[in-house]
Amino acid sequence: MWDALWIDVDIATCTVPGEYGLIENGAIGVEDGRIVWVGHREDLPGPVEELAAVLHQGEQKWITPALIDCHTHLVHGGQRAGEFELRLSGASYADIARAGGGILSTVAATRAAGEVDLLASTLRRLSPLIAEGVTVVEIKSGYGLDLDTELKMLRVARAVEREAPVDVITTFLGAHAVPPEFAGDADGYIDFMCDEVLPAAVEQDLVDQVDAFCETIAFSPAQVERVFEAAKLFNLPVKLHAEQLSDYGGAELAARYGALSADHLEYLSPTGVRAMAAAGTVAVLLPGAFYMLGETRHPPIGRLRDAGVPIALATDSNPGSSPMTSLLLTMNMGCVLFGLAPVEALAAVTRNAAQALGLADTRGTLEVGKIADFVIWDIEEPAELAYRIGFNPCVEVIRAGAPTLVR
Repeated sequence: MWDALWIDVDIATCTVPGEYGLIENGAIGVEDGRIVWVGHREDLPGPVEELAAVLHQGEQKWITPALIDCHTHLVHGGQRAGEFELRLSGASYADIARAGGGILSTVAATRAAGEVDLLASTLRRLSPLIAEGVTVVEIKSGYGLDLDTELKMLRVARAVEREAPVDVITTFLGAHAVPPEFAGDADGYIDFMCDEVLPAAVEQDLVDQVDAFCETIAFSPAQVERVFEAAKLFNLPVKLHAEQLSDYGGAELAARYGALSADHLEYLSPTGVRAMAAAGTVAVLLPGAFYMLGETRHPPIGRLRDAGVPIALATDSNPGSSPMTSLLLTMNMGCVLFGLAPVEALAAVTRNAAQALGLADTRGTLEVGKIADFVIWDIEEPAELAYRIGFNPCVEVIRAGAPTLVR
């Protein structure tokens, strides 16, 4: 017998690009935390009472793959509401960063925060994401910019997985900004990150992936390439903050290293699109930051579609440019601000988000053999997930075949 069987549900499997992969009056069977059967109830291989130890009646609710937030900065100290006020009065994100605010103000707060407090505040920010059906979240470092605090942030990210019903992918983002102690010496700082901090984090098993911020206010492509070479020494996959504020050639660099994703991409060039398509690099779009910063230049959605580049969405949850903790709102923003269709938005937080984290073999769609992470929604059709604003229709979250949240 299977461990559990869900019947009388409508299912969006998200297995077919451009389609929901609908199964009306469907069923899902689970054993040992994996999906062992998915299809129409009428095609089940026997009477439902004989197939599984536990039978769940779905009452015609909808099931989709669990959601994945593939780009966050959830671990940090402090907040930056004051900068929000400055931006509303006309200051740009770059102006604030050059004046010593922005990332560096969060660095100071994160360095001062204790590990217990950092974990508590991270769990508070994570809670609404879990309530919306998120079972996998990526968490970056990058607000330490020194050895002790970068390791502290990554330890907290690992601890999140022990304290909350989510799987965490940790990303080393030491190349996020140049700290005050390396002012005027970005190359020396990159050496420090590559030669000392990253090896220490790897030795303590704290790193799953490596990221960098390639931008005129951050690091050059040449400096990022040194970070990617260091990651390659440890067989770590890479990703990149690229083309957020200017076309700096970051996407092409990321593609050259086979990056899992390039993220932001408002200034992505046609050359960058082609490079990403050839490399299989996912475009992770972050409408929360676009909205909060009052940007007007949109990522080239049409070119990405035409080139077959998978598009993912993420909250980019961070204290400065995207203090957002709702992936459902992110889906709505992806549709309204960037012109995605609701079916694209759902794929962007399931199938494509899994690919952006290197998890496509086990997550993101409802298929036999994949981990049984899915969400039960009280909706009439899947488009509601992107359509509604400030509304959470999640009624139950199933993680590895077991209910972890019932609302």
